[in-house]
Amino acid sequence: MALKTLYTAVGRFERRTNGCRRCCPVIILGGKEYMVDMQEMIIWSCLNWRIVRMEEIGHLYTKTLPWKKDIINRPWKDCVERLLTRGLLVSGKGETDYDALYDLLSSLYIIPTDGSTFLRVLSFLKLTFVNHVPFSAARKLFHRDQRTESEKQVMALARQVLLSTAELIRCMEKDIHFLPTEESILEGVYDDPDTTSDNISYIMQVSPQSQTVTLAVANLYLRQQIIFERI
Repeated sequence: MALKTLYTAVGRFERRTNGCRRCCPVIILGGKEYMVDMQEMIIWSCLNWRIVRMEEIGHLYTKTLPWKKDIINRPWKDCVERLLTRGLLVSGKGETDYDALYDLLSSLYIIPTDGSTFLRVLSFLKLTFVNHVPFSAARKLFHRDQRTESEKQVMALARQVLLSTAELIRCMEKDIHFLPTEESILEGVYDDPDTTSDNISYIMQVSPQSQTVTLAVANLYLRQQIIFERI
């Protein structure tokens, strides 16, 4: 049986201005800045907040090209391989779609993207009065995300400390709701001699909470409530 493979993007996008006052796309990951060319930026953006197969990457990429045909200078698969090598794209493999999804997400760290009310108000004003975005579209900033109980627990823990999907599964398994310090992760998550940061993904795959948490993380990501980080 051929293994199934899923892909997504990690990190966050920022703009940087170089010495010639030109804007350059930069991806921030693990506290480092990664410069990318326009083709790579298109692929990374296509996979941001998406979980897809390789053929879907090609479809998303070529769908974008009618507006940017002048930038094509190499095959899109070469760009994908370079992004994978640099760690800006990640992949997961498994015999089933769920196995591939777990392999993809288990070692990724979760960062909530929902900002404060004050920041959303500022964004709303900028969109409507500066960028002239229609009011009906801009007010989507204030739509409250409808979350399941598992998704609420994931977000509550992710707001306290930086946790991977596998560590979140461990927290759910042990009914941990409060992690005030980094030391509390060691005490609560890595409280036995057999569990380490290297093997926790493997150990948690068979946890009764594995599927619930993995699907909660995936759904939050697809709804743009979180981004993924690697350390």
